[in-house]
Amino acid sequence: MQRARKDQKCTKVLYFITKGVWGGAGKYVYALATNLPKNKYDVAVICGEGNVLKNKLEEKGVRVYELSNLKRDISAMAEMKNFYKILRIIIKERPDVLHLNSPKAGGLGSVAGRLALVPNIILTVHGWTFNENRNPLAKGLIWFFSWITALLCTKVIVIAKKEKEQALKMPGISTKKVVLIKNGVDKIDYINRTIVREALLGRIGKEKLDKKLWLGIIAELHKNKGLEYAIEAVSKIKTPIVFFIIGGGEEREKLEALIQKLGLQDKVFLLGFIENANLYLKAFDIFMLTSVKEGLPYTIIEAGFAGLPVIASHVGGIPDIIDDGVNGILTRKGDVSQITKAVEYFISNPDKQKEFGKKLKEKVEKEFSVEDMIKKTEKLYRN
Repeated sequence: MQRARKDQKCTKVLYFITKGVWGGAGKYVYALATNLPKNKYDVAVICGEGNVLKNKLEEKGVRVYELSNLKRDISAMAEMKNFYKILRIIIKERPDVLHLNSPKAGGLGSVAGRLALVPNIILTVHGWTFNENRNPLAKGLIWFFSWITALLCTKVIVIAKKEKEQALKMPGISTKKVVLIKNGVDKIDYINRTIVREALLGRIGKEKLDKKLWLGIIAELHKNKGLEYAIEAVSKIKTPIVFFIIGGGEEREKLEALIQKLGLQDKVFLLGFIENANLYLKAFDIFMLTSVKEGLPYTIIEAGFAGLPVIASHVGGIPDIIDDGVNGILTRKGDVSQITKAVEYFISNPDKQKEFGKKLKEKVEKEFSVEDMIKKTEKLYRN
């Protein structure tokens, strides 16, 4: 454990994230927590269920407080206990900056931060939760609590243009409070295409696959990712293809049942969680992300750095990355027909695969650097 404060001039930053899994929000916290100059910042992180993020942070010497009972689902009794623990940690740490990530961390952390008199409370919105497919009453309640959380925070970081537009429609939320900072990706040492394909084949117990096209998704198996629509689309494509889904989550059994129902056992493969899955991107010819709700997904940016063409839903911040018909193809969320046509377009136009992949790589290298993300975030820490 590092000392609480190495230098009295250090800015003390405490990050708080609901889940300790290796998703977009986790990558974001990791990038900031491990890249801030150690001579200027003293960093600690609070994270909930899942130990992947915790382990990665501790390997880099970052102090981590683990709240194993803090989960995405809400339980009144559990949240009261978690709130007390969070408040105690904040009082102990006495941060100059409390940086909140994800809805529950934002709600609990903003109240605890105010009670502990933290001078600078920052919320990063990784996609407003009220954009999820829910009934109108649930959406209204979630919007209300999101608004209250934003009011309690000093600054609100949004990662996509749409999220900023929605924030500015909230009463009392002005352009002085809301700041757009795009996610940034550091250099990735992708595994060689031949080697990584052999590794993936080994995971499914095969030596080779006599297929022409490899499709891939890296995503948590969550209903927000719309994976069933991608699977249904694959079932309608007659050209020989294989589809790999990398990631774990609560939707696995449902997806396995769907694969069985559609007879896709030799075409669609659920690989489960793979450590550093982004290193495997070169295995694919096309990357897909058929989400129904997103913020600004790291996986599409990483696919762009790998030079892959992308098929993705027109939701959240995805249009900030993908220019439809220029460096990828955007589809309506949940539209199996559009997803199918997009895959068939790339099959019929292999030259477009290379062209779109090249153009996407040029864009992400220019607009989504981790250095730029850290520089702009540091500016908020010093205000």
